[in-house]
Amino acid sequence: MLIRFSVENLLSFKERIAFSMLPGKGTLKKEHKTLPVKGVAVLKTSVVFGANASGKSNLIKAIAFGRWLILKGTLVNQPIEQPLFRLDAKSRKANSRIEFEIQAKGKNYAYGFVFNKKNIVEEWLYELSKNGETKIFERKVNTEKPFDIEFLLSLNKSIEEKQFLQFLTKATPDNQLFLHEVFTRKVKDNVSNIDDLQNVLDWFLNSLKIIFPDDKYKEGIKSEVTNNENLQSIYKKLLYYFDTGIDGICLKDVELAKIGIPEEAFQKIKEDLLNLKSENARSMLSTPENTYFIFKEKNKIKAQKVMTKHGVQGSKEIELFDTADESDGTNRIIDIIPLIIDLLKDYKVFIIDEMERSLHPNLIYDLFDFFLSNCENINSQLIISTHESSLLTQKLLRKDEIWFVVKDKQGASHLHSLDDYNVRFDKEIRKDYLLGRFKGIPRLGNRYELNALFEQK
Repeated sequence: MLIRFSVENLLSFKERIAFSMLPGKGTLKKEHKTLPVKGVAVLKTSVVFGANASGKSNLIKAIAFGRWLILKGTLVNQPIEQPLFRLDAKSRKANSRIEFEIQAKGKNYAYGFVFNKKNIVEEWLYELSKNGETKIFERKVNTEKPFDIEFLLSLNKSIEEKQFLQFLTKATPDNQLFLHEVFTRKVKDNVSNIDDLQNVLDWFLNSLKIIFPDDKYKEGIKSEVTNNENLQSIYKKLLYYFDTGIDGICLKDVELAKIGIPEEAFQKIKEDLLNLKSENARSMLSTPENTYFIFKEKNKIKAQKVMTKHGVQGSKEIELFDTADESDGTNRIIDIIPLIIDLLKDYKVFIIDEMERSLHPNLIYDLFDFFLSNCENINSQLIISTHESSLLTQKLLRKDEIWFVVKDKQGASHLHSLDDYNVRFDKEIRKDYLLGRFKGIPRLGNRYELNALFEQK
């Protein structure tokens, strides 16, 4: 679970801002809070509102950038692609900062780093508890002791393990996170106890899912849908519920040559699949027209295309459609259905930018209502940015689940919660938001000056 995220001097965030999933003092909708981990409960949903270019998407991009540095890292001898705040002379020369506070494997952690284009200046991982914090490791450049890994050394008793950890700190490039090195160098094979590092890495790798408007949920339409009757039934019921007119989905074998994959991309996919030991390994490929699964079967590379099923009036036959033949809204629903299924499996954190794209307002509202109505015993989080003001109601959300992003005159984004305002629990807030009370709406210019411009001859 995400507890809190803070960022400074990155994208449109000049000063340090904090986005928090910690509950406020409100006592309503207790089912919207997760079960406490070491005394800390968090909220299951959050909705971020704001005008165009206010910084809503930048908040999610900052989270995604942090995840990218951890899992993908920077190439050797290459600068860190630091998208710092560019509208202030001092900020252009200053360091950036990112910190995640998360819950993973029954523990609370704070992991963060300070960096610039050349190197990682600081990096830290702490376990948080009611009694204080335990330093797992800390890194500070230009000091007598750049790495403090005493806690990790104390957990691993053999000389070989200690030497491996010490070597790893010295081998970590200046432009690379230590956590990334742990991820890529298979440390677990050489050191017996790095559970805290593994817990945090597992959260970024398997729990945190970030989806932008043009993304497909990559764990999306499961390949098992063809031979898993239960999964087929779930898809069919949800497609019917969302009024798509589709009777189900299936996978159809296709010739690789007809997909039109560039040769370089195809060779990379082929190489990756053939190197994997599992016969169940699959790669998903999306084109503007269709979605394909490319997989290995008896050391041969094959492909299947996602198709939708439609009933034919006056016949028992089923007509198959390409996904390109479906509307944008229907394709968006097809992408979201597996997201809903995974969200209700527990311990997932979905962060979605502009979730409402191509979807009817009633459907967005109902998706949130569906999740919140079925999540009482589930610890997952759904966090979105949106313009969809129908979600701005305390019938659906708590005050501490509603956030606003505002950009000041200098172009810097700031973040605040509805919980900061003295709003009664029974007050409908949508109208006040559209009138500008909570900020986060466009500041339109002078209409008379605009009219005069077009009246000129």
